[in-house]
Amino acid sequence: MGAGISGLATAQAILARDPAAEVMIFESGNRAGGKVETESVPEGYLCEWGVNAFLDKSPRTLELCAEVGLSPLRGDESAKKRYVYSEGELHKLPEKPPQFLKSRLLSWPGRLRVVGEVFTGPGGKDDETLAEFGTRHLGREAFEKLIDPMASGVFAGDATRMSLKSCFPRIHEVESQYGSLIRGLIKLQKEARRSGKKDTPGPGPGGMLTSFAGGMSELTDTLAGQLGQRLRLATAVAGVSFEQGRYGLHLAAGSTEEFDSVVLAAPAHAQAPMLQGLSDAIAGQIGAIPYPALAVVCLGFDRERMGPGLDGFGFLIPSREKRDILGTVVDSNVFPNRAPAGKVLLRTMVGGARQPQLADLPDEELLDRVLANLKDIMGLAADPEFVSIYRHQKAIPQYLVGHAERLRVIDAELQKFPGLVLTGNAFRGVSLNDCVLNAMKTARSLLPDSATEGSPA
Repeated sequence: MGAGISGLATAQAILARDPAAEVMIFESGNRAGGKVETESVPEGYLCEWGVNAFLDKSPRTLELCAEVGLSPLRGDESAKKRYVYSEGELHKLPEKPPQFLKSRLLSWPGRLRVVGEVFTGPGGKDDETLAEFGTRHLGREAFEKLIDPMASGVFAGDATRMSLKSCFPRIHEVESQYGSLIRGLIKLQKEARRSGKKDTPGPGPGGMLTSFAGGMSELTDTLAGQLGQRLRLATAVAGVSFEQGRYGLHLAAGSTEEFDSVVLAAPAHAQAPMLQGLSDAIAGQIGAIPYPALAVVCLGFDRERMGPGLDGFGFLIPSREKRDILGTVVDSNVFPNRAPAGKVLLRTMVGGARQPQLADLPDEELLDRVLANLKDIMGLAADPEFVSIYRHQKAIPQYLVGHAERLRVIDAELQKFPGLVLTGNAFRGVSLNDCVLNAMKTARSLLPDSATEGSPA
């Protein structure tokens, strides 16, 4: 159930393992793709409603593209330039240690405190917030100016509530193994060089932003097209039952269909009511996962009239700045084909866990606030010639402290229901790469190579 990237990729992965498998995908909406949707507007801009791109560091996503016959489009090298707005100016994020020491983003005491991270060790909590972790390792200033805006950029989240081990499990593992992140990073880089790897671990997310010539919808549209009549749109599932080893899908239209296995790939808030009659425990756990509201404001400008503009990817804003926006991506810098020649496309995020009420402002007021912030921050000298506003009442699932325990409870309850799998970005990774990788894991759990393979939920 659910024809977003998780549902589509799971169906494709199952069929890749067994072309004879009988697979059916149910989608309550009138289109496939979930939060992946690209709009090509008459003015010549290419706007993303949701997912903007993926990082090419995940082999599985690139394998999926090859399997369905797509050629990914790598972003421009300028995408490596990222900025943080702090204390009245934009600061380029340092890419290497010497640049960090010269950057004015942090004060000298703040920079020295980050260097002192090498003397830190693991904390006493098994599950701590990003704020607790960042302050303990890097100091308060570095947390506020680096980690806090990162949390809003990735999750539109509140770093004082989000779980480190669930949001960034690799960082949690490095801390657990090495104590200090800096010491761990140095050792991992040495190991990578000894093994002959070209890409060594770094402080950033790694990889290059990647999309497609026609936008991210190319991937979901291609998957949906290849699945053909297996995909049933405008077919809502009201509930799921389990009797004598078979699952009944009770459709909202009134009929019931039976299956051996069921994969729920819809958002958690949509999965919860489907499972209410099957397991109140599971429904209660997944229904409690929060999704804050988020608005995406796309603006097109004439490059010559907009003022100084901004090179690189864009910028994020720490919550301490008390701004109305979370940050802005210069889409046409990353993927030049997203704006006509001589034009610039900006994509600004508003709302999220910090200020969800701002995402619900009327269009005119929302636009006024966005432009006021961009003119102040970027020095815009003109009004946009194109505007498109996209709203998500329930945007990105939030992995708060306790998320790992939530998953443990769900996994234990799922042992009662063999062949039932919950997937999607509400559980183990919010990115498109995470969803595609988890789709492959789901296919392997349902169609194992041998009887010894497990069945992760």
